[in-house]
Amino acid sequence: MVSVILPALNEGATIRKVIQRIRQPEPVMEIIVVDDNSSDNTVSEALKENARVITSSRKGKGISMREGMIAATYDTIVYLDADIVTYPKNIVSMLADPILKGEADFVKSFFDRQAGRVTQLVAKPMLSIFFPELEKFTQPLSGMIAARKDFLTRVEFENDYGVDIALLIDAYSQEMRIQEVNIGYIKNDMQSLESLGKMSRQISRTILQRAASLSRNNLETLSDIHTISDEMDIAVKESILNLKKMMLIDISVVMEYDFNETAAAYYNQEEHYEWIKNKYKDPAARLQKTASLLKGKSLPELQSIADSIPLVEDAAEIISKLKKDGYLCVLVSEGFDVVANHIKNRLGFDYCLANHLPLEKSITSGELVIPEYFKRSDDPDGYDKSNVLLYATEKFSIPQKNTVYIGNSAQDIPMLKDAGMGLVTTHADAEASVWADKVLPTGSLRPLLPIVSGMDGEKRSLFTRKSAKYTALGVVALGAAFAGYYLYNKARRKSVSNCEEA
Repeated sequence: MVSVILPALNEGATIRKVIQRIRQPEPVMEIIVVDDNSSDNTVSEALKENARVITSSRKGKGISMREGMIAATYDTIVYLDADIVTYPKNIVSMLADPILKGEADFVKSFFDRQAGRVTQLVAKPMLSIFFPELEKFTQPLSGMIAARKDFLTRVEFENDYGVDIALLIDAYSQEMRIQEVNIGYIKNDMQSLESLGKMSRQISRTILQRAASLSRNNLETLSDIHTISDEMDIAVKESILNLKKMMLIDISVVMEYDFNETAAAYYNQEEHYEWIKNKYKDPAARLQKTASLLKGKSLPELQSIADSIPLVEDAAEIISKLKKDGYLCVLVSEGFDVVANHIKNRLGFDYCLANHLPLEKSITSGELVIPEYFKRSDDPDGYDKSNVLLYATEKFSIPQKNTVYIGNSAQDIPMLKDAGMGLVTTHADAEASVWADKVLPTGSLRPLLPIVSGMDGEKRSLFTRKSAKYTALGVVALGAAFAGYYLYNKARRKSVSNCEEA
């Protein structure tokens, strides 16, 4: 039995074809797509093929490979690229069989295509200097591999182009039985010169680091070779120049159950979690104690718990339509980013604002990092969810009058008041409902479309916060009127009673 892992970044155009291509009855396999925080429809396309999808804790192929391995059920792991639709249909068997038959511990693929420029000009010459035993491999940079899980748990995954050569070197240094398998003709896109330069630096750096850690010779003669591995980080900024509207939705609106409560039940910590909620009224302290309950848990396990919680059925469809209508869609969560980012990607949100749960090798540390958008402007140590709206409007240069906020708790009231339009669902706290322009039925986002379609700054001037403000004042006034009427009648009855007694 085999676990097939497909690290994927913006592979919505190919991911379904790849899954269909590699799926076969034998060997029995599970297919895990590790989404590297894609901005396209990779997640929704993978889910259409009933693949298991997890969201990487941060960008980078190595992190995705490691977290996919942690999530894997079986002891034989096959890694494939998510953008190649010309795999032989028995690709999984070709790579996994030597391991399943006990003939190898690590399998490296090569294919019928001339080795790339980075392989010929960088990888092989450097291997010939530091690891001449590995120069024999036809395509040492190939990412289509198979390995035993117990080996993969012992190695350090590089988080860039160096990950594939590093695994080969580690397998050799740990005396794994390595086989090379010809998988036939593979067609993939050529890299740009800029990408090739970055790839060369990262691969060179990885080989040098592995050589240094293994005390290989010749390093002292190349003391200045560190210049080869200098990385030129290319800042890729989100294109939001054409976005004029923003939709912020609290995670409670799209998830049927609270993740923290569900996780506490899963780990038999319900009583402890209830005690934390009752003991710590300060949100920051409560979140920190909740984070400590999750210490030592793996990212795939936490995301698997999140996947067990039903989502609003039409949420992904409606988010897609909102984006087509020009909305920047932001998911807001006072929970943890490893979960919120996963839900963000499943539903197709553009961005996510949540508290940071630090990981070490994809395992939670039990600590909590509160981001700036949850901190008070006048007190850096204070916790205040109400800063989210101001942070988002400033970050994306979108006027508050062109924003819609949907939230159900009392903590959402400042955003419900200040956004261009504030919405709640029928499950909202009573005090939050007072400040809402509209109430949506629980379990569907479809009624949202006619409410917000065509919204712009001019239209919002006609029904902004005044409506909610006057609604709130009206409710308060109505309550006061009822209270006054009640007290008046009570006093009147008492007066009549006293007169009758007299």
